[in-house]
Formats: sequence, C-alpha cells, structure tokens
Amino acid sequence: MSYEKVAQAKSNVVIGTKQTMKAIKHGQVQEVIVADDADQHVTAKVLRLAEECGTPFARVDSMNKLGKACGIDVGAAVVAIKQ
Repeated sequence: MSYEKVAQAKSNVVIGTKQTMKAIKHGQVQEVIVADDADQHVTAKVLRLAEECGTPFARVDSMNKLGKACGIDVGAAVVAIKQ
C-alpha cells in the first residue's frame, strides 16, 4: 500500500534521512515511510522525531522497492510525503 502512495505522490516526496528530518521539523510532512531492511541506526532517529512531532509513519519491507517507487535507481531508507 505505501509503495503506491509514494508512487502517486512522486512529485511531493522528500527522499533521505536528513531531508526527511528537516521537513518533519518544519511541519511539512503528511507521512513518513521507512524501509525495514534499512540500517536501524539510521531510521531510529527519524522514527523518534516522527513520534515526538505526531507525524504518522508506515513501514515497508524493501529499500529497493521504495527507491523505485520514488523514481530513483538506488534504495531509499526513509521517504516523507509532504503535505
């Protein structure tokens, strides 16, 4: 389900940990998508911030599929759908 959401919102997506955290802090994020096969050390910070700010998040199984849904050729650990 979340892959489809990302693919539909492709023009309104933030890719990557740093950019996602910045967007969450600025209140620009509708939902955060995190890949389960990504390094937990990387994704834990984003999930903690999302919880603190009350931003909903979802999990998907594959970084590669998430990256493809975003239209990039590499995997994506974290993606945010902007409001």
